[in-house]
Amino acid sequence: MNDKTIKKDPASATAAQNPAAANAAAAPAAPAAQAAKPARKPDAAKPRAEKSDAAKQPAQKSDTAKQPAQKRQGPRRVADQAATPATAPRAAADGRIRAVIDRVDPEVDCGRFAVKRVIGDTMIVEADIFTDGHDALACLLRHKHDSDLQWSEVPMTALVNDRWRGEFPLDALGRHQYTVTAWVDHFLSWRNELKRRVDAADIASAARVGGKLIAEAANRAAGEDAQRLRAWGKQLVEAKHPDEIKKIALDDAMAALARRYPDRRYAATYEKTLAISVERERARFSSWYEFFPRSTSTEPGRHGTFADAAARLDYVAELGFDVVYLPPIHPIGRVKRKGKNNALAAAADDHGSPWAIGSDEGGHKAIHPELGTLDDFRRLVARAKALGIDLALDIAFQTAPDHPYVKEHPSWFTWRPDGTVQYAENPPKKYQDIYPFNFESEEWTGLWDEHKSVFEYWIEQGVTVFRVDNPHTKPFPFWEWAIGEIKRRHPDVIFLAEAFTRPKIMHRLAKLGFTQSYTYFAWRNTKQELVEYFTELSEGPGRDYFTPNVWPNTPDILTEYLQHGGRPAFVVRLLLAATLAASYGIYGPAFELSENVPRDPGSEEYLHSEKYQIRKWDLDRPDSLRYLIARVNGIRKDNPALQNDSTLSFAHTDNDQLIAYVKATPDLSNVLLIVVNLDPHHRQSGWVDLDLAGVKLEADVPYQVHDLLTDARYHWRGRRNYVELTPGMGHIFAVRGRVRDERDTDNFA
Repeated sequence: MNDKTIKKDPASATAAQNPAAANAAAAPAAPAAQAAKPARKPDAAKPRAEKSDAAKQPAQKSDTAKQPAQKRQGPRRVADQAATPATAPRAAADGRIRAVIDRVDPEVDCGRFAVKRVIGDTMIVEADIFTDGHDALACLLRHKHDSDLQWSEVPMTALVNDRWRGEFPLDALGRHQYTVTAWVDHFLSWRNELKRRVDAADIASAARVGGKLIAEAANRAAGEDAQRLRAWGKQLVEAKHPDEIKKIALDDAMAALARRYPDRRYAATYEKTLAISVERERARFSSWYEFFPRSTSTEPGRHGTFADAAARLDYVAELGFDVVYLPPIHPIGRVKRKGKNNALAAAADDHGSPWAIGSDEGGHKAIHPELGTLDDFRRLVARAKALGIDLALDIAFQTAPDHPYVKEHPSWFTWRPDGTVQYAENPPKKYQDIYPFNFESEEWTGLWDEHKSVFEYWIEQGVTVFRVDNPHTKPFPFWEWAIGEIKRRHPDVIFLAEAFTRPKIMHRLAKLGFTQSYTYFAWRNTKQELVEYFTELSEGPGRDYFTPNVWPNTPDILTEYLQHGGRPAFVVRLLLAATLAASYGIYGPAFELSENVPRDPGSEEYLHSEKYQIRKWDLDRPDSLRYLIARVNGIRKDNPALQNDSTLSFAHTDNDQLIAYVKATPDLSNVLLIVVNLDPHHRQSGWVDLDLAGVKLEADVPYQVHDLLTDARYHWRGRRNYVELTPGMGHIFAVRGRVRDERDTDNFA
């Protein structure tokens, strides 16, 4: 299920949130009802902010500032005002703290939300740090995992124009904190000045100043370090000749020792402690495959089971997918059940929509009886793990009219004046078989707890990936609390937001904790649309928290491009999805079998949709894309350049039906050039302009482009080279520079 009312809205998906409004409260405000139940604390924990040791005092205001404005009454009045001295403002903190820390990056909404990274990443932090005058600064990047008692510190390096950079490894899942501290380093300032001194008297005087600074460092040290520093300081003070003084003072090893014991009394610390949410690698790089377990039976007409789905996993593994997503597996309601093709009246043999959750057999923690038992489901999870696949469940917080919740918790629903429950609507669409929850219920805390417990129940069964249906129709504070609570106990859990809605809402959900999000990819078809959208995703402000997962089709979405482009259109969308984004998915077997017939003209609903009936699929059809999909997924796994969204850059082509782009690792050890014919009906050709300097190739030296799809190899020279592609074709080129001479078999690598 999804809300697609604005799916073709070209508005930016990374429009910035209002920082002032977002920072007004570090956690969602709780209604008065919560205060009466202190045991329940659905508010998200605020990151702890570091404060200066000095108490912050409000700046004093002059008495005249408090007076109402008065009309001037002549020269005497003006003269009296000019003669009244203004009260000098007093520093809000210790005025001896001279370092300034500004523009820390990354920082999401003034520190309101966490930056996202995956385990094994190097966290790089930059900041503007400076002071008055010409003194030298010492700058440190401080960091800790939430479970650590002590902070770790790493030095920051000066770049240009008072910009500093530091980094540290992210070696543990969960939430981390970081901030920046800096101070005027008098020892380093003294040493830098001494290097430039030439006058003998100045050098002798500087030696005494240095001796005092070294003695102070020795007092802060202990044991052998203190003894070494005192001996060094004494040696410096007793030295006579300028050359000898400089040699002693500029001893790098001793200077490094002294800097281990700095004077940090007047250190400035950034006003906020910032957060990082560290997740497992699959949070950033994943290949998803969706199928309906009830359509996996090998016997026509029989309802598929978890055992049938387990057998289907071998096929999915051969295709190279590492996440299998199942639509809801719960009992399906019988009241108001929909028939085939969304018919209002269901026949006796109709199975209904899996998103109409709940019946007499149970609700969100129960399993549809025809699928099997809980033990059967656990075996399915175990089989998936044995194949290296995560099993993802669809969590849809809505009910069928006969869900047990409706009788047990009637206050959780909205009741109409005629005594019936308000069913779900997205005019003109009506979902008579689905009841939405009323999150403004007086019993909202119990509703929150129950919803969170649904996730916890399936985590106990071995599920660590959830695709959440329509999260944008549930309150933001709920998601911040629920996801935060779950990830504190289970940091390996991944949440995918199925939110085809307005850009700011999608980004808010990502900030609140959703690991990945669906995107507008399905409706971005032209070269201009794709370039603009994916540049936004990879370079826009959302790059630090919004992780896209692109799908060319879903059970709800059969786009016009796929309907009218035939098999070549499916190939094009596969190549784009799998190479533009590090995470992508398909709904199969409809995708690999190029299912493209809509229920009605102009509709994006499939004819004979699996949402309402069981389908029998011929996986061995000769026109299936299964082998191409397996090839593409193999290329994704073999090439780290395709496993990250941050290094995407587009190359110019002189034909708008050809799109070209580069994906590369940061060290350029793996560089791919992808060229795709966007026209599913006609052959297209043109010139591709590759930025040679950007991939460290020389303009006058030939290089090789190796098509990983066909294994063909071409020798190119210079920036501009010719390509020609038939409908439904593309190149995934590995770009290799010349590293060997003509005597070798392969001159490129």
